[in-house]
Amino acid sequence: HRSESRPPCLRSQRTVSPRATTRFDSGPWRVTMRITTSLALLGVVGATTNDGSRPVAKVKKLLQDMKEELESEQAEDETSKDKMDCWCHTNGEAKKQAITIANKQIDSLTSTIEAKTALSAQLTADISGLKDEIKKNTESLNKATAMRDEEAAQFNDEEKDLLQSIDALKNALVVLGKHNGAAMVSVQSVLKQALAGHNDILADMSSPKKDVVTSFLQLSQPAHFQSYAPQSGQIFGILEEMKEQFEHNLEKAQTNEMNAKESYSQLKSSKEEEIAAGNEAVASKQEDLADSNEATVNAQSDLEDTQNALAADTAFLKDLEERCASFEKEFEERAKTRTDEIAAVGEAMSILNSPEAFDLFGKTTTQTSMETQKKGFLQLGSVSGRSRDARNKAQASLMQVAKSSRDPRLAFLATKVQTADLSEAIEAIEKMIAELDQQNKDEIKKKDWCRDELNENDKQTALADQEKGFLETKIDELTSQIKTLTSDIVDAQNTIKEVKIQVTRAGEDRNGENNEFQQTVADQRATQTILKKVVDRLNQFYEKKEALLQAGGRQDPTPGADAPPPPPGFKEYKKKEGGNKVMSMIEDIIAESQRLENEAVQAENEAQAAYEDFVKSSNKQVGALQQEISDKTATRADAKQEKTQAEQDLKGTNGELQKLTEYRAELHGECDFVMDNFEIRQSMRTEEINGLKDAKAMLSGMR
Repeated sequence: HRSESRPPCLRSQRTVSPRATTRFDSGPWRVTMRITTSLALLGVVGATTNDGSRPVAKVKKLLQDMKEELESEQAEDETSKDKMDCWCHTNGEAKKQAITIANKQIDSLTSTIEAKTALSAQLTADISGLKDEIKKNTESLNKATAMRDEEAAQFNDEEKDLLQSIDALKNALVVLGKHNGAAMVSVQSVLKQALAGHNDILADMSSPKKDVVTSFLQLSQPAHFQSYAPQSGQIFGILEEMKEQFEHNLEKAQTNEMNAKESYSQLKSSKEEEIAAGNEAVASKQEDLADSNEATVNAQSDLEDTQNALAADTAFLKDLEERCASFEKEFEERAKTRTDEIAAVGEAMSILNSPEAFDLFGKTTTQTSMETQKKGFLQLGSVSGRSRDARNKAQASLMQVAKSSRDPRLAFLATKVQTADLSEAIEAIEKMIAELDQQNKDEIKKKDWCRDELNENDKQTALADQEKGFLETKIDELTSQIKTLTSDIVDAQNTIKEVKIQVTRAGEDRNGENNEFQQTVADQRATQTILKKVVDRLNQFYEKKEALLQAGGRQDPTPGADAPPPPPGFKEYKKKEGGNKVMSMIEDIIAESQRLENEAVQAENEAQAAYEDFVKSSNKQVGALQQEISDKTATRADAKQEKTQAEQDLKGTNGELQKLTEYRAELHGECDFVMDNFEIRQSMRTEEINGLKDAKAMLSGMR
């Protein structure tokens, strides 16, 4: 019965390969050999002893040794069984737990892959939608910019035309005040030019005024203009109204232009903010997409590794259960057989040690000895001297080889040469020669296989090391590229912020300059209006009253004879020379004010154009930077994904190198003994074959 006291199975015992587990050292062949050898030795002893009590004692000794050997083997089997039970339990529980964990990980990774794949699809759709929206906003902004440029050009043309018309009308009013034929021709020309671009003004006039203007425009000779003097006041008033209308139209056009600029500025700011926000969203979602794709690749790689590990663990567990069940069955069969054998040996010893056996052996000792000697002489008589010598030589040759090779089969065969039939002995020798020869061939194949496998392992290891170096270099390069791209993206983002700040500041400066321009133009025009009123008032006096004042100055008083002389009369009245000088100065001031106004308008137009060019250039720069950010973000995402794949490949290559290293260790464990001792084992086996052939030749000569 097997002992119940087994060593505890430590949980810290590492998982080992089933090939490394303990196997039983003995089998049915060994049991048969033990019994057969023992009986053969009994035969030899019985044939060579002259002491009648020695064979029985030898039998008892052999039975006792057999019993002790059986008990020792039983203890060894139980130790092996304990080790195997421990290995089966520890590795079985570990693999079951590993399989459970792997299944959970597979479910989790599958869910992660599905979620990340869906997220990547959603992000891709979002990025496409954002790019479409950015494209629409960009097209809308470009369209609005084109319309604004066209409106600004139209305004500049209209403003220039109105300013020229206003200046021409102002000059015409001055000329009309002097009222001479040649001047009236220029007034007619100015009026024609003014009405040519503004037919709506003539259409809006009342019929009397329209008739006056039409009649004035139809005059063709200077004499006609002299006769037209009574109506010059009406023309003066019409021109004044036209000038005021033009000034009103100019002010309205400038107001509309400012409103249009403000509306465009607001639209532009809004669209640029939307475009910038869209680009930032695209960059952010592209980053998220890269992270999602990277997570998907990692999860897929982990899933593949986990599935491979699960398959390996499942196969290992199946093999373990089959191996452990087979081991358990074999142990039970061996235990039962050994128990029966021990019982038989014990009963045999009991029989030999009984009193009846002692009495019986005492009575038959002498008789047995005499019969044995008689039988030996008869046998010797039937066998020739040559045959006996041949068997002895064959036996001696086999025993010498058995001693040298320590092969129990040769010892058994040497015994069989003396007792077995000659043909049977020769057949056994031939069979053993064939077995040894086949072992030599198998060992040669084994050596060749080991050499080829080790060489192939070296080759695959070198290739894997080369691939590892390539992947490590690639990962380093991709890491550097990602770092550079990230730095470039940050620099571009900072540049965009700085450009936007500069545009904002330029817009604030432009608004301030425009406000200053509006104030300057308003001040100059107000000055011109006041000064023109002064000139008009002075003209009314100095030109219209000139004839009357000169006539009164020429009357001389006549004194009466009888009356006292009257007081002196008025001196001759002359127009103040300073009046014309003042009017000339005022006209110079008006001209200077108009010049300043025109310069201010020109400077405003140039400043506005420069501002618009700066904004366009800035927008172009921002657009290029945003496109650069988008491109580099996509490139960085590709680099990250490529790096992730390279890291997975490196992980696989390292795993392959680990497997190659482990397989090489297994090859050395399996092949080193064969390759290191190949020549010796071949030589010894050849020596056994030669010894067997010599013995066969000796026995064959007896036929």
